Amino acid sequence: MDNKLALLLIGLGAALWGIIGVFVTYLYEMGFTPGQVVALRSFSAALLLVTYTFFKNRRLLNIRWADSKYFVGTGIISIVFFNWCLFSAIEETSISIASILLYTAPAFVAIFSRMFFKEALTPRKVSALFITFLGCSFVIGILPNMNETISLYGFILGLGSGFFYALYSIFGKFALQKYDSLTVTVYTFLFAAAASIPVSGVWQAGALLSDMKAWGYIIGLGVLSTALPFILYTKGLSKVESSKASIIATIEPVVASLVGFLIFHETLHAWQYIGIVLVISAVIIVQEPAQKSKKPSAVSKQLSS
Repeated sequence: MDNKLALLLIGLGAALWGIIGVFVTYLYEMGFTPGQVVALRSFSAALLLVTYTFFKNRRLLNIRWADSKYFVGTGIISIVFFNWCLFSAIEETSISIASILLYTAPAFVAIFSRMFFKEALTPRKVSALFITFLGCSFVIGILPNMNETISLYGFILGLGSGFFYALYSIFGKFALQKYDSLTVTVYTFLFAAAASIPVSGVWQAGALLSDMKAWGYIIGLGVLSTALPFILYTKGLSKVESSKASIIATIEPVVASLVGFLIFHETLHAWQYIGIVLVISAVIIVQEPAQKSKKPSAVSKQLSS
């Protein structure tokens, strides 16, 4: 798989993540809590991924239990907390704003990647990170007039979702040194489901789960906005630097904003649309021409060998 295809897979996965607000909002309207939605997302995705992998190549389900630490990282520390922060931020603010705040993640990824993988902070990456922060500042209302449009709690939740989302790229990179991308994705959601279900109180939503409409939203959440995009993103991550993959995936809030506007009639101020344009610009800037790109990092060489 070449670099361009890897970037395409990451972008497509991010676009599918962008429609997650549709399923989450409808589940909220039916009466589900953020914790229950996290558990349902993790369980449905795990079930679908295990079934798919069993028939595709059941050997990919084999792992050494000593390596469980990687999936505690991707599944519990990252996915469970990332989902809870994101879903709570959607409830506290809006689909558009929560999704944009999620993309403080590239800054965390760039810092962590420098620390753990010695990935270079190229001028393009630094510029893209600056533009991403500038765009987020416009979206939350810090710019242009220092008149914040969201609550402090909503901002903290959004920032938290970005932090824990960034950790998936980092833990995932370590896991990909030993396992196929599909194996990483499967065990990420198995661990996430095992951790989230016992504390979610999902069994208290028995009446809601008897409604077939709820299962339609749950399946959509599990397939279109979870299993498929994570397969695509993790596959692309195996060939692309963590910091670059994270910035490419910032097309997600653009899709989320369109969903919020077209389906839920969310309205944004003019400067918030400017912020979205800046985020898109960061995605374009980070794509270095192939002939000018740096030599692959040590981790990338290991992954391709």
